Amino acid sequence: MDSSSQWRFSATSGMLFAPRPSKLRWNSTSTSSTDNRALRDRLLASKRSQIAFQGGVPVFPHGPPPWPLQDDAIRRALQAALDDGSWAQYRGRHDEHLVRSLAALHENREFRLCATGTVAVELALRGLLVGSGDEVVVAAYDFAGNFRAITTVGATPVLIDIEPSSYSLDASLLAEVVSEKTRAIVVSHLHGGLADMPAIRGFADEHGIAVVEDACQAPGAMVAGRRAGCWGDVGVLSFGGSKLLSAGRGGAIHSAHAEVMQRIRIYSEQGNDAYAMSELQAAVLLPQVEQLDERNRRRAKAAQRLATLFKKEDWMSTLDGRARGEPAYYKFVLRPTAKLSSVDRETLIAALRAEGIEVGPGFRGFLNRSSRRCRKPTELPRAELAAQETILLHHPILLEDEPTIALLAETLDEVCAALSI
Repeated sequence: MDSSSQWRFSATSGMLFAPRPSKLRWNSTSTSSTDNRALRDRLLASKRSQIAFQGGVPVFPHGPPPWPLQDDAIRRALQAALDDGSWAQYRGRHDEHLVRSLAALHENREFRLCATGTVAVELALRGLLVGSGDEVVVAAYDFAGNFRAITTVGATPVLIDIEPSSYSLDASLLAEVVSEKTRAIVVSHLHGGLADMPAIRGFADEHGIAVVEDACQAPGAMVAGRRAGCWGDVGVLSFGGSKLLSAGRGGAIHSAHAEVMQRIRIYSEQGNDAYAMSELQAAVLLPQVEQLDERNRRRAKAAQRLATLFKKEDWMSTLDGRARGEPAYYKFVLRPTAKLSSVDRETLIAALRAEGIEVGPGFRGFLNRSSRRCRKPTELPRAELAAQETILLHHPILLEDEPTIALLAETLDEVCAALSI
């Protein structure tokens, strides 16, 4: 077999990485700390005169850690579903168990599983009776699927600027963008930031507007004492292949309003469940839900360690969502400071990828959408800057040990220093 066929492809960044030698593995449920020390010692021993982008040896030559992790609990779940034939059922014990487990994490709200997180947002809007002639407020910097979900139900997106400290919509601007047509607000927790849900909830209640809370990037996060998603009239989750809870595809909708869930159920049942998630997907999610809080704590600890290390050289700024609760890190923000003003974002991303670090640009946002597709009541300068400047570090490396996190920060500093010359 040609050795190139063993190279790994990252769907997140579009990068190809060399295969990992078995004796130099990343930390995971099956990897010992000795393996990590061997990797670190070998990398630190190779003093470089150039960064990889300029012809040097990559610090992480085998690329980023894999995701999903090799996990014995998931392997057992798959084998059990195969052995008892439950993997082929339309809706069986795995589906029911997952619904109960998710509900237990989210104030025992009613849950429904679905095909994707994007479908979940659409179904949430339909359950809230949002449709033609209505307006829905959404941040001008957000996942494109949320914009599409709004237009799919026939409503008009109304763009609002973001808080630079959270990357979520700025609640203080809501009064400037709503109208008599506003039926709902879609708010997302992004990149380790947390939206100001008490303020958003308070404004929405005062004006009779529904809230769809998108926790697709933040499963298990705590916002002002409540799980992300539970402040909304409807909360949504995603189980996409790169997500913190991963089943390749999948999503979930939940609400404390029985009538909303009934409308979603009626719309979805079109002879059968038109937006179903499979039993096999539910089976592999169950052990991940059990591990979610512990892994979120590990990622948060690593994120804070990175943020502390970055402050020493001041090449990058990051987000700190701890003032509003306990964030979850699907992505970690790297925002170049003025010290890197001479380096364009594409070059910086390319240089970090050359080191084997999985990074990519942030969302493009909706600023270039025409007035025929959305309404823009105010200027959107912070969303525009976020779309132009944001670099995102993918989450798997945040589960690594402290020496690897320190090496990551050291490598980022080295790359920034080399490019700024």
